[in-house]
Order: sequence, then C-alpha cells, then structure tokens
Amino acid sequence: MDRREFNAALGAAALSGLFTTAAQAQQPQPAARKPVVGMIVHSDMILLDLTGPLTAFNILQTDIHLIGKSKQPVTTDVGLPVTPTDSFETAPEVLDVLFVPGGLKGTVDAMKDAATVAFMKSRGERARFVTSVCTGSLLLGAAGLLKGYNATSHWYVRDLLPLMGANLKKERVVEDRNRITAGGVTAGLDFALTIGAKLAGEDAAKRVQLLLEYDPKPPFDAGSPEHAGPAMSDLILQRRGAAIAEAAAAAKEAGAKI
Repeated sequence: MDRREFNAALGAAALSGLFTTAAQAQQPQPAARKPVVGMIVHSDMILLDLTGPLTAFNILQTDIHLIGKSKQPVTTDVGLPVTPTDSFETAPEVLDVLFVPGGLKGTVDAMKDAATVAFMKSRGERARFVTSVCTGSLLLGAAGLLKGYNATSHWYVRDLLPLMGANLKKERVVEDRNRITAGGVTAGLDFALTIGAKLAGEDAAKRVQLLLEYDPKPPFDAGSPEHAGPAMSDLILQRRGAAIAEAAAAAKEAGAKI
C-alpha cells in the first residue's frame, strides 16, 4: 500500500467512525436506574414516620417498595391501614435505601420477631444506605446493623442504643458512613432531605424542601426534653414507662445476641 492508498484508507476509517458515532447518538439511550428504596411496614408504626420520607422519595421518583412480613395490611398508630407492596419473600435482594419507621410497640414486637430481624440483617448488610426514623433505629440495632456506628433515636429510648453496640449521638439526624438515623417523628423530613441529597443531589433535595414548604416555625419551643424542661419530660416518661421498660428488655436481649 503506497502513501496515497494509506491516506485514503485512513480517511475512510475516520468517516466510517464518524457515521457510526452519529448513528449511535440517534439510538434511544437507556433510562437512568432509579434508586431502589425499601421501606419496612410493621404493625403499630407511626404513620407520619413513614409518610414524611415516603412523600420525599416519591417526589424524587425513586423505586419504592413497602415491605411487610406478609402483604397483609398493617394498622398504624392512627388506625389507618397500610398495605405492603412486597413481603420479605418478594422484596428486592439489594436496596439502595433500607428504611425503618418507628412506633415503640411495633418496634419492640419486630425486635422480638426472628424473621423480621433476619430480614433486616440480610438486606442491611447489602444496602447502600441503612436508615431509620424515631424508634426504628432500635430495630436496626437488634439486627446488629448499628454496632460500632454513631446513631440516634426518639429521645425517650435513644439511651438504649448502646446496649446494642451503637454510639449514641443526641442529634436530630446522625450520619455515620452509610448509616443515617433520625430522631422522633417530625425528624423524618430532615432525614428525607438528607438522604435525598445523597441520592439525587443537593439541588434536588432543596426543590423537595421548597415544594413541601418545609419552613417550620412551631408555636412552642417544647420539641425536645432540653427545651420542654424536666417536668414535662418526666410526665411523658411516666406515661410511657411500661413501653420503655419493655423496649429496654428487648434491647438488652438483642444486645446479648450480637
């Protein structure tokens, strides 16, 4: 092949590559994979623990799975039933987000249920993010998923987390590597924006915040024991004493198995 033939062949190859690239550009591109979110659904859970983050995940167009032990509806704290979309058997094997709502009675019952703890452990060990709101972190702890991690929970049971190997942090949202835990009930929106930024970027999370008009200005400064004072805090502890004692026993039992 002389120089003229070589240059002609080289030009043809370049032109062919150009047309190939142009043709490929015209082909439909595969849609970006949606983050897979598994939200545990259990009896006596606090509905707001679920629906706050659920609303944000829905706006972010994630692939949401409401996972129950079975697909039978469960009753929430306000009496409204929630029907799981998946059972433990049909739930995705790998999740981007494993999320657990709270509700003290339901949480304690779940901590005592071997199948629930085993499911949590299985999915939690493979999930990109392991998360909770309110007392849901006690279930994460019972599954051994918070051992050696900083974590928080609802203020009246957060002191139980070290019984299961966690390092207690008294903050509204606590991040430690891929573990994100939040305090009681309303902290679910703070959690949702935190995880939303990780899944879709900070700007997307800010748009969710604006869309939800999450700009809280509560009429009272009584949203934490530090602000409400000992008299009111003690009254709640007395009223919830039996449930907290049951949670403490379940935490000690779970901690002994980890």
